[in-house]
Amino acid sequence: MERLFRRPLITAAAFAVCGTVAAAQLQYPSTRKVDQGDTYHGAKVADPYRWLEDDTSTETTAWVQAQNKVTFPYLEKIPYRDELQARVKQLNDYEKYTAPSRKGPYVFFRKNSGLQNQSVLYIQKGMNGKPEVLIDPNTWGDTVALSTFVPSKDAKYAVYGISRSGSDWQELKVMERATKKTLPDTVEWVKVSGAAWYGDGFFYSRYPTPEQGKEKASINEHHQVFFHKVGTPQSADVLVFEDKDNPQRFHTVDTTEDERFAILDVSDRGKGKDGNALFVRDLSKGETTFKPLFPEIGDSTYSVLDNVGGHLLVQTNHNAPNWRVIKVDPAKPAEANWTDVLPEQPEPIQGAGTAGGKLFATYLKDVTTRAYVYSLDGKLEHEVTLPGPGVASGFGGTRDAEFVFYGFNSLTVPPTIFRYDIASKKSRVFRAPKVPGYDASQYETKQVFYPSKDGTKIPMFLVHKKGLALDGNNPTLLYAYGGFNVVQSPSFSAARLALLEQGVVYASANLRGGGEYGEAWHEQGMKLKKQNVFDDFIAAAEWLIANNYTSTPRLAIQGGSNGGLLVGAVMNQRPDLFGVALPAVGVMDMLRFHKFTIGWNWIADYGSSDNPEEFKALYAYSPLHNIKKGAKYPATLITTADHDDRVVPAHSFKYAAALQELASKETPILIRIETKSGHGASNLTKSLETAADIYAFMLHNMKVTPRRIVSQPHVLRSHMRLWKPMASP
Repeated sequence: MERLFRRPLITAAAFAVCGTVAAAQLQYPSTRKVDQGDTYHGAKVADPYRWLEDDTSTETTAWVQAQNKVTFPYLEKIPYRDELQARVKQLNDYEKYTAPSRKGPYVFFRKNSGLQNQSVLYIQKGMNGKPEVLIDPNTWGDTVALSTFVPSKDAKYAVYGISRSGSDWQELKVMERATKKTLPDTVEWVKVSGAAWYGDGFFYSRYPTPEQGKEKASINEHHQVFFHKVGTPQSADVLVFEDKDNPQRFHTVDTTEDERFAILDVSDRGKGKDGNALFVRDLSKGETTFKPLFPEIGDSTYSVLDNVGGHLLVQTNHNAPNWRVIKVDPAKPAEANWTDVLPEQPEPIQGAGTAGGKLFATYLKDVTTRAYVYSLDGKLEHEVTLPGPGVASGFGGTRDAEFVFYGFNSLTVPPTIFRYDIASKKSRVFRAPKVPGYDASQYETKQVFYPSKDGTKIPMFLVHKKGLALDGNNPTLLYAYGGFNVVQSPSFSAARLALLEQGVVYASANLRGGGEYGEAWHEQGMKLKKQNVFDDFIAAAEWLIANNYTSTPRLAIQGGSNGGLLVGAVMNQRPDLFGVALPAVGVMDMLRFHKFTIGWNWIADYGSSDNPEEFKALYAYSPLHNIKKGAKYPATLITTADHDDRVVPAHSFKYAAALQELASKETPILIRIETKSGHGASNLTKSLETAADIYAFMLHNMKVTPRRIVSQPHVLRSHMRLWKPMASP
């Protein structure tokens, strides 16, 4: 039986006073300023908080502690914070599965019983076998996660990866399937890498061992490919490929399912090139060198899907901004010899792969998925009927597969796994989650198209309770990403239900810079055109206000990573437009982002301050460098983590220090710094607690009194597709 917390939790008048007093009484930590800066193409730029870039210093550690001593007491004083935390956890307390994958006679999948910090990996023999625990990372520690898991072709062995505290660094181990024992093999300092099996060993990529104490922030260069043979130490690994003349290139190797071909992928994003090159080695012929397949690194991207009779199926956007699939003979790889298997369509390809002797491809139609089955020579055989507008992915499998699995979800449909039978061409639900207390019929979703500043029509999804009154008074959360060819899909979030229950409108805008409409859409939000992304986001906010969904005091904006940059940039450009701002793990210093870890990889999308023209564009919108002194900014909660080694926390540290110094004192400017966590939360508990704190801060500063927060009376339970190189912050 459900129990209701008293309502209202706090009167509207008292809430307004409480919010005002809390903001007025905030005393931010004093942040030391230094006389330091740089000169860019004749322009002098001060960097007074440069010392915060040293994440290992005792002074930075003290600063982090001091900031958290301001932020967490503020959050703790929000009257309904605990109830909201509990509700977010309750909504996530349901069984969650990944789609099964198969190697040989064995099936693998991950399951989370509800609130386990890490999902558990299971193995079973055949689809009807009894599931057994293979790896339970919860036994490793609260913030140690299982990352990569790749069984060998016969499933005799498996490579698995360990990530600590949310770091991008991986340590690879080898397990013997029959005994479930982890062998002595240990491979360290792996980053931007998969594990590609060939016989009794595997290819992987790593960086040289970083300087001790500088593992989280030092720049990553000289990416190398090695081959590790099971049963040998890492010191015996064979160097397969390196390029000493180009230290900022990525080098990864994958193998085709039959292990005939090894494919070397090379990219050079540090030099602003968005594409890649591919080289091939025919292992069946004992070849020891890689031969060119697509040897030039430019703006075209290539990805090998499979080997079909000695020819390679390749997905590419070469002369096809919406992507196509071609067939290439490795012995005659010249473009004149390519054969189109799936020609470019008006809609961009979302993903493609082979299984059961078929070619599966998904396309995006106005940001929602359409799925099709083709013969290997490209003849359309069937359209897979999906439950409705939403996002579907998966469809992978082995050559002898009789069925494949795919996942589907939308803003109102929880992630559901379907089984598609290749022979009968029929789908059925394989596993459907049961989110506690959630009734999808209470909510509605719609897609709108609004004009940006230059007239471009931008799609946006809205979800909210049915019967919404368009009175301009609804609390609204606007979210977006807008970069790196990433599609901001209309996806389900159980945690977000805690807001929707309170009458919050959630808006997801599909800005330029993403991949929603192919490479052309991406290019309109890159480098010198990045301002288009900010204009698109601002226009989304203006549309929501003009159409009476909300008003400035009750409009919050949120984004993470590249989306954190987005929030920081538009806050500077239109501080008057938003009531609350929630930038997470953002790229805030656009002049120095390429100086840390993998940051140089983002030059392909952002440009670089080393280039005079690109410097002007970056400097014009860099969140750190465009804060208006004395301006009233939205109530702001910046979130980051101490072990983020992708977008180093110095971005958020320096930004918070500058914003606290320069902004007016009318609204709170806080930074919440998670410990033992990284670019993504290192465990489920941290993820849910962070989300709930963000929601509490948002509602509190919108002066919204929650109508009710539903809680259960019982005690809460405590508790694969091919890898692709990390391309974005």
